[in-house]
Amino acid sequence: MAAKSFKVVIVGGGLIAAHALCKAGMEFTVLERSRQIALDVGASLVLAPSSLRVFHQLGLLNQLQDLYAEVNHKKCFTPDGHQFKDNPDIFGESKKNHGGVPSAFHRAELVQSLYDQLPEKLKHNVLTNKKLTDIQSDENGVKVFCEDGSVYEGDLVLGADGVNSKTRQTRQIMRKLALQANPNAEWDPELPYTSTYRCMWASFPRPTASGEGYETQSKDKSIMYLSGKERAWIFLYEKLPEPTKERSFYTDEDVQAMAGRFADFHLDETMTVKDVFAERMTSGMSDLQEGICNNWGWGRIALAGDSIHKACPNAGLGYQNGIQDVVSLVNHLRELVASSGPSKRPDVSSLENMYKSYKNERWAPLSRDAAVSASVTRIHAWANIWYYLVARFLLVPNFMDNIHANWLVGPAASAALAFNFLDAEEPFSGRVAWAHPLKNVF
Repeated sequence: MAAKSFKVVIVGGGLIAAHALCKAGMEFTVLERSRQIALDVGASLVLAPSSLRVFHQLGLLNQLQDLYAEVNHKKCFTPDGHQFKDNPDIFGESKKNHGGVPSAFHRAELVQSLYDQLPEKLKHNVLTNKKLTDIQSDENGVKVFCEDGSVYEGDLVLGADGVNSKTRQTRQIMRKLALQANPNAEWDPELPYTSTYRCMWASFPRPTASGEGYETQSKDKSIMYLSGKERAWIFLYEKLPEPTKERSFYTDEDVQAMAGRFADFHLDETMTVKDVFAERMTSGMSDLQEGICNNWGWGRIALAGDSIHKACPNAGLGYQNGIQDVVSLVNHLRELVASSGPSKRPDVSSLENMYKSYKNERWAPLSRDAAVSASVTRIHAWANIWYYLVARFLLVPNFMDNIHANWLVGPAASAALAFNFLDAEEPFSGRVAWAHPLKNVF
């Protein structure tokens, strides 16, 4: 009898992981908490060439090209509309380095396309309205229990519950099981992240040219304005009265109140928050959690993305780090399964060693991006006199953008991971070579 395929139960959206596992010859089931695959409740995602080339490896990029707009024009303003920076080719050096620039998607459209591009016979493996209640993990496999009484079995649980999860439940269950097995184990606290800022976002019909990325800066408040293919978005940032580890849940009244506090802030020379907020199509609000967990897996449970790290979104690095997590984890998992003999079912000890390798590979770039994200947020919001001086003087000359692209972004971007078992033509080429080429199989 032929050995069964290794099967992963993905808790949360996890559609990139689903595509990757399929390409790696493994089975998957996705358990999505929401009632729809792509709820139109989120905002935008900005993806760099390092992420788009991963989509290309998975055969997804061609169908995504009609969804995104390349970001090319940056301006900076004070709340009264005074412009103090204008760079119409903000990512020119990045394009020379890597053959592409950051591109803006509407989140719901991206997620829907990822689902639509699954092989038709595998779409039934993506299940909605599945609320996790418990996990059982032992040497023989895992069982995932849902609120509706359904149970799903596999060889590994991948916790990717992030954007729509109120509790990051996979991580909490993993923590509970690990401490039950060893009460003296060193483990992340139940609330591992700290929020210093909150954010309100809204999308609306695009009122300006596509590809614009503007900032409005002030003391303890800032705004990002971004225009995509059809929609544009605002992100209003505000410092909390005190840092907190507790999660806040905001109502539509809270959203409107925050928009009111920013109503007269300019997005450009003439357009204000109240002008676009009145035309909103979607909106939402949350505290911005920051932090990196130390425990990335236990037993037959592994974590990725928001389940193990959170960062402020000003630098646009959160979702991209989630993609890098999936690349690293699937690369390691595929190699482990292939080396496990005819059964193709690695034992728990081997899986836990693999989690360590996965974490070690991701820790340095993730820590760097977390520090960058924190700094950008505080620069925009003039968190102290030093951040103010950096924002209003040091970073204003356009040549500083070139220095940033060549000396900071370039080396970090070129080191981005790619799947080591998929062969593809390179879609983005420039003067800086990728450390992990796509022509790596044949």
